[in-house]
Amino acid sequence: MIIKNLVKQKRVKIKTKNSDETFDLGKKIGESLLPGNLLLISGELGAGKTTLIKGIAKGLDIDLNVKSPSFVIVSEYSGKYKLYHIDLYRLDGEEIYNLGLFEFLENGVVCIEWADKLENSFNDFENIKIDIEIVNEDRIFNIILNGEEFIKRCTALQ
Repeated sequence: MIIKNLVKQKRVKIKTKNSDETFDLGKKIGESLLPGNLLLISGELGAGKTTLIKGIAKGLDIDLNVKSPSFVIVSEYSGKYKLYHIDLYRLDGEEIYNLGLFEFLENGVVCIEWADKLENSFNDFENIKIDIEIVNEDRIFNIILNGEEFIKRCTALQ
C-alpha cells in the first residue's frame, strides 16, 4: 500500500464495442496489478463494471466465475494474488466507512464498484480510477492512472 501525495497522473480513454472487448481490457489491467493496488470503478447500471472485473480476475490467474457481489458486498477470490471485489451499491455513508477498506488493501488487489460513493477517501493513495460511460452500444472507459508506479506498470493502457 502506497500512501503519498500524488504527483503524476495519466489519463487514458478507451472504447470497447462489446463485453468481450471489455473483458479483454480488464485482463490487460489485471496482468499489471500487485497486492495493495486499488481500482475505483464507477458507471451506471449495466455499464460493464462487473465484466471489467471478471477480466481483471482473469489477468490475476483467477479461474472462478466472478459475480456481481451486490448482495454479498465483498467477495474474495484467490489466484496469483487475492482479489477483493467490493460493491458499494447498497451502502451509504457510515456503512461504507465501517467496511474497513484499508485492511483489504494490505492483503491483495481491491476493486471497488460504485466507487463514486467514496467521495475523496482515497485521493492520497496511488490508484486507478475508471469511469465507464455508455454511448449507444459502446462503452467509453475514462481511466486515470494516479501515481508513477501505475503509469510504469500499466503499459497496456498507454
